[in-house]
Amino acid sequence: MSIHIVALGNEGDAFHQDNRPSGLIRTYLGRSPLVSGDESSLLLNATSTVARPVFTEYQASAFGNVKLVVHDCPVWDIFDSDWYTSRNLIGSADIIVIKYNVNDKFSFHEVKDNYIPVIKRALNSVPVIIAAVGTRQNEELPCTCPLCTSDRGSCVSTTEGIQLAKELGATYLELHSLDDFYIGKYFGGVLEYFMIQALNQKTSEKMKKRKMSNSFHGIRPPQLEQPEKMPVLKAEASHYNSDLNNLLFCCQCVDVVFYNPDLKKVAEAHKIVLCAVSHVFMLLFNVKSPADIQDSSIIRTTQDLFAINRDPAFPGASQDSPGNPPLRVVVKDALFCSCLSDILRFIYSGAFQWEELEDDIRKKVKDSGDVSSVIEKVKCILKTPGKINCLRNCKTYQARKPLWFYNTSLKFFLNKPMLADVVFEIQGTTVPAHRAILVARCEVMAAMFNGNYMEAKSVLIPVYGVSKETFLSFLEYLYTDSCCPAGIFQAMCLLICAEMYQVSRLQHICELFIITQLQSMPSRELASMNLDIVDLLKKAKFHHSDCLSTWLLHFIATNYLIFSQKPEFQDLSVEERSFVEKHRWPSNMYLKQLAEYRKYIHSRKCRCLVM
Repeated sequence: MSIHIVALGNEGDAFHQDNRPSGLIRTYLGRSPLVSGDESSLLLNATSTVARPVFTEYQASAFGNVKLVVHDCPVWDIFDSDWYTSRNLIGSADIIVIKYNVNDKFSFHEVKDNYIPVIKRALNSVPVIIAAVGTRQNEELPCTCPLCTSDRGSCVSTTEGIQLAKELGATYLELHSLDDFYIGKYFGGVLEYFMIQALNQKTSEKMKKRKMSNSFHGIRPPQLEQPEKMPVLKAEASHYNSDLNNLLFCCQCVDVVFYNPDLKKVAEAHKIVLCAVSHVFMLLFNVKSPADIQDSSIIRTTQDLFAINRDPAFPGASQDSPGNPPLRVVVKDALFCSCLSDILRFIYSGAFQWEELEDDIRKKVKDSGDVSSVIEKVKCILKTPGKINCLRNCKTYQARKPLWFYNTSLKFFLNKPMLADVVFEIQGTTVPAHRAILVARCEVMAAMFNGNYMEAKSVLIPVYGVSKETFLSFLEYLYTDSCCPAGIFQAMCLLICAEMYQVSRLQHICELFIITQLQSMPSRELASMNLDIVDLLKKAKFHHSDCLSTWLLHFIATNYLIFSQKPEFQDLSVEERSFVEKHRWPSNMYLKQLAEYRKYIHSRKCRCLVM
């Protein structure tokens, strides 16, 4: 490896020029500890080169084994007489040094005006050093102040040198003498830095060329492309609160009617919803006994606010359901009764919109004391047994977490006979449930219980085609808006049940569960599992789970090498097989290239090295 330096210009005094080799370059090469060869050998090399007499050529070794070639040209006329040679030398240079004497201003301006533009056009992104040599006349110490004009008439100022360096993007140096400090440490340090940079660049380029040459010998290893992105499934937003809130206005499956003290009908409601949020209503409807609650304030609130009327001759009794009439509850407090519709709407919406409740009560009750009294009674209704109720704490906690998720929520009544008004018969066993929740959460059951169907008048309803575990998971979702299948098989069964009852959000939950489970399986588990992925695909298509079926097709294609070895792979339809083959990963092209590359590598290993 070699470094080529081109030095241009004469650092000697214009009035005392001779034919000696340039002092700056020769002095550096003779004194630098990084350059091997004494001064006499350098001079011998310089005088023995006559191919281009206008140049003085130096050859030496730098950094031990790096060949250093320096072409020193003190005469600028070469750019006029032999432009081709000078252009080639500049184009092949790794470092360019431009020298001038600070006391030869005429020559400096001639070079700057005539030759520097030519050099700029010939430069090829190589480092340039501008060396201003000598001490300015009539000065013991050189003045570098831009405001100093004492030597501007005959000397090249520092400002002019710096301006020239800026034009060329060069490094500017002032060498007041050719001693060890200025030559060895100052000029030599900068020059050696650029020499190291040139060596690093050449080494990098050499490595790139070697890699390129190696890559073109023989067959390249194939590049495995990334598999196609899997379809993204978006979960459906929950409408749990709105379903239960709408139950209050649809007036279906009503099993409790509230009356004012004058025995006029005020509002209708559902025991299951009221008991889910209040121990007062649990006590009122005999879901719990006073011994179970053990809170005197709840017992007192129940006795002070409500009374159950079981008189069959009650004047406001409904005749719609003579076999199972709604329970009649008289509200003793007239002020509380006047706001009962707003309070029920507050409870059905989740019992956490306190500001709206207060605004609604103020519209009906003008006195602020009465408003506070009604709010206090609502607070007592929602009180948790054994805890001191504070309105501020009640608001804060319930605003953070609606009452549907309390320990007294609807899950408390799941698969329990308390307040149940319908029983499902599944696989020889019975599962109690509550019509109000089923009607609010499932449109198919709402039509079934309110239409001209047998189920509308029957308490015992048989269920076919679904296991008890699956149906309980289905009811769990209706009651709590969440479910957790035990595995992929149960999730698929639950998806089928959700499709049968047209509960789309539960379908999406099951789809996401199946996808998450399959994505989390490592390849080894996919290869050894007993789950029939093709059967899963066919069930998803049959039950109109388009998102899951599309995803499963992509999943089979992405794991082609695993599923293509399984016997159920042959059960794919022609259309499905075509899709999988088109989107398979890795592709056929990659496998062919890989086989060729392996064959090539094997042939190279088996080749006789002696031959």
